Amino acid sequence: MDLEIIDGALHIGDFMTVTLGIMVLFIGRRINQKVAFLERFSIPEPVTGGLLLSIAIAIIYYTTSVEIHFDLGTRDVLLIYFFTTIGINASIKDLLQGGKPLIVLLLITIGYMILQNFTGIGVARLFDQPVAVGLLGGSVSLIGGHGTAIAWAPRIAEDFGISNAMEIGIASATFGLILASLMGGPIAQFLIKRHNLSANKDEAMDVGESKEHEPQIGSYDFLDALLAIHICIFFGFIFNELLLQTGLQLPLFVSCLFAGIVLSALMPFTKNRITGTKWPARQPAVALIANIALGTFLAMSLMSMQLWTLVDMAGPIFAILAAQFVVAIVVNLFVVFPAMGKSYDAAVVCSGFGGISLGSTPTAMANMASVTQRYGNSHLAFIIVPLVCAFFIDLANALLIPLFLQLA
Repeated sequence: MDLEIIDGALHIGDFMTVTLGIMVLFIGRRINQKVAFLERFSIPEPVTGGLLLSIAIAIIYYTTSVEIHFDLGTRDVLLIYFFTTIGINASIKDLLQGGKPLIVLLLITIGYMILQNFTGIGVARLFDQPVAVGLLGGSVSLIGGHGTAIAWAPRIAEDFGISNAMEIGIASATFGLILASLMGGPIAQFLIKRHNLSANKDEAMDVGESKEHEPQIGSYDFLDALLAIHICIFFGFIFNELLLQTGLQLPLFVSCLFAGIVLSALMPFTKNRITGTKWPARQPAVALIANIALGTFLAMSLMSMQLWTLVDMAGPIFAILAAQFVVAIVVNLFVVFPAMGKSYDAAVVCSGFGGISLGSTPTAMANMASVTQRYGNSHLAFIIVPLVCAFFIDLANALLIPLFLQLA
């Protein structure tokens, strides 16, 4: 069922891909429970399971020469679900409180993007590689992720004669994603322990449930939360289409996040909805759906990585990534944490910045979810981090990449 062999490659359809993604989550959870340091450093469970399966698939390829491809359509829907829950849990008060930290984090991130590009270019020069290769190991593929790397690689290949620009970009984005997934939890734990930080225990969870308290959720609670998410996605889709008419293109998940924020501000918090329930902002059912959507999304993303395509480009790429990893840690510890106030919220933001700096928006959110489920929630982090990395980063990168390409 849902399996086809086409041109010697095994294609796994949507149903089986989602099923494997769920299995990967459970595998990652069991491994984290058994391996103490994974749990201690808040390594996300989907990262553990997803990497394990992607390595197993690479071994299958090397022993049989059979490639395995996954249909990831449902994965992208889960991303929309997740960011919609973040919007529903937001409030205008939170956004006003997050105004100054949001601006501070945005300015730091833009400065870091410039530093990331200079780091990539500098290491590339040590290997006698062109400037463009350094950019592919900079904000094009790291903060930009796979999407930006795929979008810019053809132009870089054509303009600068780098025939394997696509492979370099995808390799950098892939290994950056792995490093980002492994970085956030340990950084947050170090800061929390070092500065004796603690969360506000009265805050309801934005994603998942606390390790100390798992709330009871009824079937109608779950359906009510799901209905609210679908309503927000409906209006988010309309908003996205209207923006397209003006020439402004945003990822659909960003539009749905904004729709969730607006509807949560407008909906009455009384039992006069058609469901006879309150709007489910910051209710356990919404947090549960957020956790399911994010975990399954990240598990499917990591298990579908084709690691065998990256082996031939190890040398300069690994050197660039090693330098970028060190720079990201230094910026996180000595710039982001002090600038965000050296608080518990700042530590959670740092775990998210670990995901932003080398990985992707979902990686940042998974890092924060893993930390907050162990130590306590941070509404501030779950508001400002997605706004910075899901919206402003792409705009800033679109301006910075052409400027740096002029150096090539």
